[in-house]
Amino acid sequence: MPFTLKELQTQPNKKVQLFLMQNMHISTAISQRLINKNRVFKLDMTPYKMSEIITEERLYVAVFEGKTRGLKPLLRFEDFALFDKPTHLMVHPISKQTPYSLLDEIRYHFGEESNLIHRIDAETSGLVLVGLNYKSITELKTMFEKKKYKKSYLAIVEGHVKETLHIDSKLEKEGELIGVRMKAGNTGKESLTIVHPIQYNEKKNQTLVEAIPVTGRQHQIRVHLYSKGHKILGDPIYGIDDENAENYLNKTLSDEERFKITKSHRLWLHANYLEFEYKGITYKIYSKNPELLEEFNQ
Repeated sequence: MPFTLKELQTQPNKKVQLFLMQNMHISTAISQRLINKNRVFKLDMTPYKMSEIITEERLYVAVFEGKTRGLKPLLRFEDFALFDKPTHLMVHPISKQTPYSLLDEIRYHFGEESNLIHRIDAETSGLVLVGLNYKSITELKTMFEKKKYKKSYLAIVEGHVKETLHIDSKLEKEGELIGVRMKAGNTGKESLTIVHPIQYNEKKNQTLVEAIPVTGRQHQIRVHLYSKGHKILGDPIYGIDDENAENYLNKTLSDEERFKITKSHRLWLHANYLEFEYKGITYKIYSKNPELLEEFNQ
């Protein structure tokens, strides 16, 4: 996570937020965020509070400066953009030591005000929506919270899915060794996934499916498919033993062991389609990443 500590010459007896806005040429919202996230420091590196008056001649600001590795947005509109995220890329840093995430590319291309509207798992590839200003971010996040969108995924699953499945098992935390693992059953949160078979590969005994998460629970598609005997190819958490799942999460599972256990180097789940209405216009957007189809047809 590329935070840069910037030193600024100050003007004593001025409110710290006003100083940031005037000297860094940033908005009220950004200055509030910097202070509230404890990224503005005194000389002894204690953070400033929102209404505090500057008493020293210098201060430090920890600024996130996005670095690019060549990933470009799939589409850009006035208020939002979309990225076609590759696999093995986190959308957001988990700590200040995270060297690179999709947020780097977002801030590199669109600046400090831009931000993610929703998240997908690091190994899940595909469409990610990004707001480019605070107004659009608020509106689009509200849209997602209220489920005013349509989203579908492609997945390669084990076994032959012969007909459309409506999987409505409730989901809840498994509560055992693997803290992120969910389980499907009769208790927990109401959940519904619709699965349409697209093509069956008899040689590999795999089916290419479209999965539509009507609800949006953690790991919903993965858990629902696994509960019906159709584990997603390459899943390193569901359908494998606790020890190897824990090793994967702790990043101590080698690539060779991962491939041996899960039959692939990645989770073959891809966010393929997103539809929503914004300012009276309906947007219907498909991913252009061909990797999943290429893998299935090999």
